[in-house]
Amino acid sequence: MATVTVRRVIAAPIADVFHWCATTTNYTRSPWVRRARLARPGVGAPYGVGAVRLHTWLIGWFRERIIAYNAPYDFEYVVDRSFPPARHEGGRMTFAEVAQGTLVVWTTTFQLPTPFGAAFARGVAGPVIAHVFGRILDAGAAALTGSLPRRA
Repeated sequence: MATVTVRRVIAAPIADVFHWCATTTNYTRSPWVRRARLARPGVGAPYGVGAVRLHTWLIGWFRERIIAYNAPYDFEYVVDRSFPPARHEGGRMTFAEVAQGTLVVWTTTFQLPTPFGAAFARGVAGPVIAHVFGRILDAGAAALTGSLPRRA
């Protein structure tokens, strides 16, 4: 298993940052995300528990299901299906108010089902995923503030 964690401080209120990050269609503001849509709304909020999000990134296709939603502090998801195929142990985004705005921590844990899957996940896939997560958060900061976020 490989775990990827990306941290950013976005100079915007926590509720705004949470809403932007929970709304999957915003991810297309990153050049790495080609398509993103809400396939099924969640309970109590469009991106709440039970919501299904579909993403097509330059690195693959992902069907995600929201399993926890605690606005504006965190949400969790699992990738039910993907291409290339991977075993996903869960992803989580947390949001905390800090002096400079909102600290976002995005973590995901996965495994690739190949003979050298663990080494490839740590050495290649992990850094690429971290880069994509970072670019999505950069796009969020630009949309919310007009500037890039600070790396936490």
